[in-house]
Amino acid sequence: MKYAILGAGGMGIQYGVLLQEFAHQQVDFVDTWTENVEKIREQGGAYVSQDGEGRHLVPINVYYPEEYAGDPDVWIVFVKQHQLPGFLERTAPHFREHQVVFSAMNGYGHFEKLAEYFPKHRIYGGTALIGSYVYGPGDFNFTGGAHAKAMNLCAYDEHDVEEDPIERQLFADFQAATLNPTIVRHFLGMCLAKIVFNSVLNTLCTMYQIRFGEFASHPAAPILTERLVDEAYGAAEAAGVQLLGTRESEVETIMHTASIAHPLHYPSMYQDLTRCRPTEVDYINGYIARLGREHGYACPLHEFVTQEVHLAEHAFAIHHPDIAAKAASQSVELAD
Repeated sequence: MKYAILGAGGMGIQYGVLLQEFAHQQVDFVDTWTENVEKIREQGGAYVSQDGEGRHLVPINVYYPEEYAGDPDVWIVFVKQHQLPGFLERTAPHFREHQVVFSAMNGYGHFEKLAEYFPKHRIYGGTALIGSYVYGPGDFNFTGGAHAKAMNLCAYDEHDVEEDPIERQLFADFQAATLNPTIVRHFLGMCLAKIVFNSVLNTLCTMYQIRFGEFASHPAAPILTERLVDEAYGAAEAAGVQLLGTRESEVETIMHTASIAHPLHYPSMYQDLTRCRPTEVDYINGYIARLGREHGYACPLHEFVTQEVHLAEHAFAIHHPDIAAKAASQSVELAD
């Protein structure tokens, strides 16, 4: 199948490059970040490295939405939640009836937006325990080797994979690309399990500007993890959502990921914070708190952490006015 990646950031580049290099698929990239697009074109591709080593140039084709003329079989979407509506609107003229869309973005809310452009049976969701870091325009680092990557895949309407050759092909291509996919049956349970994961590592590591491994090495890490996970599971149970694992298995996954699989990783939320861009905490901890409220279950820890991250955004901008000013100018450019 032919793929087009919406969002040539850390995750979009990683999925696209791995599909191109290991699964030998044709991949195009579509992006709205001007500096990134122009840098990739100037240098003839994207520089990629693995855990800070082996940096090399990978030739890729990158386009702005308005100039893209391709007709992919699959759109893969990795865009920040708050940027997604505008991105989809700019790309919509290229959407066709035969195409499908896949996304493994952080948080929740993007599938409803994708459903405004694609029928539900042609939408596929995923969750990814796959790390990446953006050094700058056109320069990307993948964290955790092939053995550390893992992802889930599920049809948005939960139809049977045995009746869907496209989902089976997606699985085969992701497998060949060393992304280690697993097909699961329960869409919302899959998504919420990843949100719970991110509600611990993404937010706490972002607030304190530390790597996963640095969090895991602190003696309070298991306690903080257990309390946030327990509250999130309480919200899910109140909403009638069955997550993929148990409280205990989720805590174990978080601690193993932080200490063993991706100890050198900074979360994408940290990367947003340190560039004075809005974080996605409202779609992660904020989503858990909102889910609890809607079903009569209070989530004071997640409510608190959500506001703490927003305070961290405010504080970072105060201490780094030059970065804040640059981010503000880029925001105006994207809006235009």
